[in-house]
Amino acid sequence: MRPFRVVATVGMVADVVRAVGGDRTEVAQLIGSGIDPHLYKPTRGDVAQMLGAEIIFYSGLKLEGKMGDAFARLANSGREVHALTEKLGEGYSLHSPASAQHTDPHVWMDVQGWMTTIGVVAEVMSRLDPKHASDYAQRAATYRAELEALDHYVREVIATIPDDQRILVTAHDAFQYFSRAYGIEVYGIQGMSTESEAGLEHINRLVDLLVARHVPAIFVESSVADRNVRALVEGARARGHRVAVGGTLFSDAMGKPGTYEGTYIGMIDHNATLITRALGGTAPRGGFQGKLEGMP
Repeated sequence: MRPFRVVATVGMVADVVRAVGGDRTEVAQLIGSGIDPHLYKPTRGDVAQMLGAEIIFYSGLKLEGKMGDAFARLANSGREVHALTEKLGEGYSLHSPASAQHTDPHVWMDVQGWMTTIGVVAEVMSRLDPKHASDYAQRAATYRAELEALDHYVREVIATIPDDQRILVTAHDAFQYFSRAYGIEVYGIQGMSTESEAGLEHINRLVDLLVARHVPAIFVESSVADRNVRALVEGARARGHRVAVGGTLFSDAMGKPGTYEGTYIGMIDHNATLITRALGGTAPRGGFQGKLEGMP
């Protein structure tokens, strides 16, 4: 029997599907490295791939905002369309400070929260392919154990950052789940969706924060333009405080395909290790599995 044709939206979703589905799935990823899913519009080729797929997995919570109508139409036509965040427990989700109506979609930043997606994929695959249900269950258990170890690593290294320096300022508001899970203050220049623009007043408040609390480093993101981060650096410098750009974090997209950072584990390892080292904590240059390269 040939593998299931599966379409996944972002890399984090595709990674879970490949980990659980193994050689029983043939996964096509629509939104690539460095591309912002908040603003992504499906192409004709994307639509053709979804129409030809047997299963479609997406993250949900409006991460893929401009694709929502397409998902709804496909689901209404009887196709297997599933949001990986559909099994999050009641009260888990965070919301935008500006509006309780806007749910924060960046669940993968909390490894424990993202682990719930493993069960969604395993359940769907086992229902459609009961003959191999035990294989899906075994792969799910293996991947869950790997993520448990990753979660422990992130907690351990973030805790080494001095309390007064445990402040993460980054390009957009994608790290609130990371903040809650790992005990670090987080401030985004733009809102949860990169469609929102950062106002001058908000920029000035963040400059005040950097100066008053002597924040040593702030971060750009791979899928977001860095102009607002540069504005903060210049604003702080004009006030006599030199703040470094600590490096590039992966927020809405993973690293390049074929690299360690192009996996979910590598993405989170990179972020946690880079943040820790830039803010004065202690983390091995090679990260969680010794696979990181080019880490300052």
